[in-house]
Amino acid sequence: MGLSPSRVQAVVGLPWYTIFWELPNSSHRGSEQPSRQTDRRKSDIMTAELHPNASEYEDERRRLMVETQLSSRDITDRHVLDAMRKVPRHLFTPKQYRDQAYADRPLPIGHDQTISQPYIVALMTQLTRPQPHFRALDVGTGSGYQAAVLAELCQEVYSIEIIKPLADSARERLRELGYRNVHIRCGDAYHGWSEHAPFDLIIAAAAPGHVPDRLVEQLAVGGRFVLPLGTHGIQELIVVEKQKDGSTRQWSSGGVAFVLMTGEAMQGQKKAWRK
Repeated sequence: MGLSPSRVQAVVGLPWYTIFWELPNSSHRGSEQPSRQTDRRKSDIMTAELHPNASEYEDERRRLMVETQLSSRDITDRHVLDAMRKVPRHLFTPKQYRDQAYADRPLPIGHDQTISQPYIVALMTQLTRPQPHFRALDVGTGSGYQAAVLAELCQEVYSIEIIKPLADSARERLRELGYRNVHIRCGDAYHGWSEHAPFDLIIAAAAPGHVPDRLVEQLAVGGRFVLPLGTHGIQELIVVEKQKDGSTRQWSSGGVAFVLMTGEAMQGQKKAWRK
């Protein structure tokens, strides 16, 4: 998203990870399992929408996705792999794209946005080292897919989306799927959600030009903040870890291509460009 050419193919076996974005003009993106947080309505919804064997069919598609796209690369956390097997990705995509829901690519979800490539979702989740007692902040809800993956791994998930129709539809979708531990707010995620801080992990789905201080302030000691960092073109996937003394340690996990973060983050970048 936000790139020219409009697609960036995912690279396997190289140190640069890239996201396979579809929309060049988008404005906001490209441990023990707490499975008790979800309910069996997932299978009911799939069965009603497709055919009597829909649940088994989608389960098999998820199994193949994990086997061919994730565990065959460098996703090794078995709990992350389990979460990716559980979350019905096809229900987070528009009906016209559901036949492609488990492909190694992002898909449009409306409002010039996409649901991210499965591999990138798994990679960013793995880098945060989620635990069942964690409180997570999801910056950029989109369809709610990343929030659902985190909900399988963490106690509570707080997710912020700047586009109201996406926030509303994601909230309803997650409710229907039984995710009672996900809380969604429409607003500028650059400011975080201080009322529920500190967060044990933070994941951002859009690239600011700098690491947002407000989000770092809301990160718990020992917590990790994973985000794409940079401006136009290729950015770095950065991991920020807060130390006991309040300082941070950060490193790059490779190159990625995300759209720029909007809202106040975008205003700050525009000022920097004018200089």
